[in-house]
Amino acid sequence: MSMAGFDLLRHGDTGKASYRGQLDDALTEQGWAQLRQAVQGRQWQRIVTSPLQRCAAFARELAAQRGVPLAVAEGLAEYHFGHWQGVPIAQIAEQDGEALAAFWADPWQNPPPGAETLAQFAARLHAALALYAPAKEERVLVVTHGGVIRLLRCWAEGRSFADMAGIDVPHASFQHLPWPLPERPL
Repeated sequence: MSMAGFDLLRHGDTGKASYRGQLDDALTEQGWAQLRQAVQGRQWQRIVTSPLQRCAAFARELAAQRGVPLAVAEGLAEYHFGHWQGVPIAQIAEQDGEALAAFWADPWQNPPPGAETLAQFAARLHAALALYAPAKEERVLVVTHGGVIRLLRCWAEGRSFADMAGIDVPHASFQHLPWPLPERPL
């Protein structure tokens, strides 16, 4: 018997290395293969996905193959990194090193320039998941992003959001998210 909650699946490889955020990257062939392998032998009653194609394209394929309902949740898009979106991290470190260090040390208080705050991000994710909350014993797959999974894990585990950068979320990896999330001030 599974715990109530969501199965979070991070998208596969996109071949891009930077804070991609809400840039709409496609999966590489390797990314497709990673995801297809990850879901083998697993079943869900519903699938919910981020609207970005690195998640949604695979979610559409899987839902069609398995004959399960699919919902596209705009609120599950990756964190918006503002002016850092798409910029190689090495370049940010060189040009804006103090701000990058402050973001890594305390992302809640120090978002990137022009980015959404983590409070906005957390509220957006919670609202999106609340719309698709699993019924008792229902298995719901959420195809989403590394930043989404990191923030939700910190929330669920009662960890500081400053821990986000240290949470390893490989491409095409699963994380279980208990639902409902514990009360936490945002």
